[in-house]
Amino acid sequence: MKAVQVRKAHELIINEIEKPQIENGTDVLVKVKRVGICGSDMHIYHGTNPLATLPRVIGHEVAGEVEAVGPQVKGIKIGDHVVVEPIRYCGECYACRKGRPNVCENLSVFGVHEDGGMREWFVLPEKQLHVVDPSLPWEEIVLAEPYTIGAQATWRGQVEEGDTVLIQGAGPIGICVLKIAKLMGATVMITDLSEERLAFAKENGADVTVNAGREDVRQRVQEWTNGKGTNVVIDAVCLPMTFELGIDVVSPAGRVVVLGFDERKAAISQLPITKGEVTIVGSRLQTYQFPKVVTFLNEGKLRHNGLVTHTYKLEDVQEAFDFIEEHPEQVRKALIEFE
Repeated sequence: MKAVQVRKAHELIINEIEKPQIENGTDVLVKVKRVGICGSDMHIYHGTNPLATLPRVIGHEVAGEVEAVGPQVKGIKIGDHVVVEPIRYCGECYACRKGRPNVCENLSVFGVHEDGGMREWFVLPEKQLHVVDPSLPWEEIVLAEPYTIGAQATWRGQVEEGDTVLIQGAGPIGICVLKIAKLMGATVMITDLSEERLAFAKENGADVTVNAGREDVRQRVQEWTNGKGTNVVIDAVCLPMTFELGIDVVSPAGRVVVLGFDERKAAISQLPITKGEVTIVGSRLQTYQFPKVVTFLNEGKLRHNGLVTHTYKLEDVQEAFDFIEEHPEQVRKALIEFE
């Protein structure tokens, strides 16, 4: 079968590998239909993802059709349409015991630490697959995983109905956070440097948009909240300056959620954190968010509404990566189509 593999930095090939087989009773064999290209896939391709080992079959945003199941599989049958939960964890370390397997000390992510879904077939345990309404288009359900990133960020920020939420960054992840925050009943301001991205955010439910390159975000937040500060800040840009801004504009008893991996240091004063008893949390991958997201998809509450901008055939995968690299401003989400 064909598989897309990053052999080394900037070397992407379509490789012929052996079709996987069911080996354990809880295994499920899936025929891949769509795979989303994520920013982390681009980092693996560039050789700048410190968590990935090469060579690697990439792809963790995956939707497919079940082709075979092991004898112990109970909740999935042949023909089901499924999406992939890409984390494998030990269940025994401190993080797992605390219900946070997304930061398991032995965490393995499909498509990062182990071969992923950008291949014609794969086998995973039943617990890493979620059945979705088969009437939904593949282009809709393949976005389940990025939606769970948004769901995790809003969960970590304890977003509730009536909250004010500032999202920094209107890229694909920022839009996924926006969609979930609106479903939670929040009022949302979103910032970016791109007018096109801000217009798209407005189309997808943003109540207020701010061009951070032309406007004073701190002043806009103060005006928006009548000087109270925003209840939740979700930082999907994650530069030192955006982290610092988040601390400045969050309300007393508010929450700041950090999504990025930037290693540069930010200058944060202790006083506003203590004075306002502000909670600062990280958000990585997802913790038990797939059932909620699948329900939203099945009920028609989550639709990409233009988030998917490009689709490529498997044989054109290099063209897809080249286009994303050369024209990032034109791509929200690109998919690889398997048939």
